[in-house]
Amino acid sequence: MSPGASELPAAAAWDALAADFEAFHARFAGLFARSEPREQAIKYVRSLMGPAARRNGWQLAEAIGDPTPDRVQRLLYSADWSADAARDLLMDFTIEQFGDPQGIGVLDETGFLKKGTKSVGVARQYSGTAGKIENCQIGVFLSYTSPRGHVILDRRLYLPESWCSDPARRQEAHVPEDVAFQTKPQLAMQMLHDAWQRGVPMAWVTGDEVYGDDPVLRDGIAAQGHRYVLAVISSAPVWPQRPAVAEPPTEREHPRGPLRTRTRLAPGAPHASTVAKVVAQWSPKQWHRLAVHQGEKGPIEYDWARARVVDSRRRLPTDEIWLLARRSVSNPSEVAYYLSNAGAATPLATLAHVASTRYTIEQCFEEAKDDVGLDHYEVRTWPSWHRYITLGMMALAWLAFVRAKLPAEGAFPYAPAMNPELVPKAARPGPGKNAERVQKAALDTLGKKSPPRSKKATLRRRWRPGAFPKSVA
Repeated sequence: MSPGASELPAAAAWDALAADFEAFHARFAGLFARSEPREQAIKYVRSLMGPAARRNGWQLAEAIGDPTPDRVQRLLYSADWSADAARDLLMDFTIEQFGDPQGIGVLDETGFLKKGTKSVGVARQYSGTAGKIENCQIGVFLSYTSPRGHVILDRRLYLPESWCSDPARRQEAHVPEDVAFQTKPQLAMQMLHDAWQRGVPMAWVTGDEVYGDDPVLRDGIAAQGHRYVLAVISSAPVWPQRPAVAEPPTEREHPRGPLRTRTRLAPGAPHASTVAKVVAQWSPKQWHRLAVHQGEKGPIEYDWARARVVDSRRRLPTDEIWLLARRSVSNPSEVAYYLSNAGAATPLATLAHVASTRYTIEQCFEEAKDDVGLDHYEVRTWPSWHRYITLGMMALAWLAFVRAKLPAEGAFPYAPAMNPELVPKAARPGPGKNAERVQKAALDTLGKKSPPRSKKATLRRRWRPGAFPKSVA
């Protein structure tokens, strides 16, 4: 098992939740015209949540009980079913189980390190997973967060320009002809549009600088009536006050010159500043200490401040928006910057809460890679990549659904007795104790009142919503 992964229960331990799992998978049964791939899919999703060290063809086939990985490979490569249709049905499940009017969509990408040049979309490119330029694939993801939990909602494989302009590689990897080069923000906007069209309730969108620095994405979110709190780089241009502009004149300014048709800054008006320079001028009284999410050792605190500024497009002023800043308590030189189109009456705690929610997608990636093997695949083509990732998203959504039903808050995916790292060392069964008896006792607690959590238990990091103002020292 990979380091840090949860020890998931054996297949027999699923019996207590078999009816729920069958109902969950029945949502997707109509995607398969034949019974064989339909049955293989339910076994596959179940085995992704099993104890296999690597979720590749051979180990999943062994977990399922197949003598060879042929059936597993057919499910990913040649069986007749649509990964996008499965994604749409998974959105419907998300709406029912996690939907909330104040739900938050979170944008981010993650890298999948690969060797060679055959895997679709692989290239030498920056990977946040490795923290440097590596040979990898990049997946752009949209997650969904509400008080009920967080799940991955959609996915897009980023196809570098070198791939888009190489017909031979495209054909070998089965890249559809209508797939053209799109930037990560363009892929993100496409996913948001699909989610809104499907009816996903989403009041806010957040993401890191890759997405916040794209004004087209910000304008696209605002145009659909949604609010955003998106991170931007320190040099992002804004005006602390609206500058004067000169509208095009009705007559030529010079007898022999052309008639000016564009608006420009008025003579003497200042050019846009940067968000870093604007924040550096703020008064100490503007900063407030807030703890808006929970860490391993308790609430994580930052100093937050905000002010209304004027956004910039093509070096001209546009809308009045919020500039939000987050400053490290231990190192005040570490400052993060955000822009938001939220209304002028929006509280600081709300903006800080939405900005902090961005880290839930990192938890989704951690859980997906550790607990369902999102990065364990050994497929190379465009369709098989989307099929594997979608099946992993289904498994992750199911675990999130189960977590929401658990009596023991914070336990993942079931009860502490089934996850040794969630149990105090003194309470863990030794080699001579009956592990099956411990797992059965854990399942017997389902539906009962949650026992008090031991203070000595080591819990996986969990985000919890809520903002708690605290005066700045």
